[in-house]
Amino acid sequence: MKIYVVIAMRDEQMDNVFVSTEEEQVLALTTADFDDCDALFLEIWEDGGKIDDYRLQ
Repeated sequence: MKIYVVIAMRDEQMDNVFVSTEEEQVLALTTADFDDCDALFLEIWEDGGKIDDYRLQ
């Protein structure tokens, strides 16, 4: 099972803000969904290891 971790970048701080197993739900998120968010990054985890990461917005 894949786990999607959304990370919000605010100034110099990064916070895990959303975790889901639903890819469509994660890909629909925008910076407007989070307070004072400058950018969103996504990490994809499977079997206890990170398999991919990229900037969403």
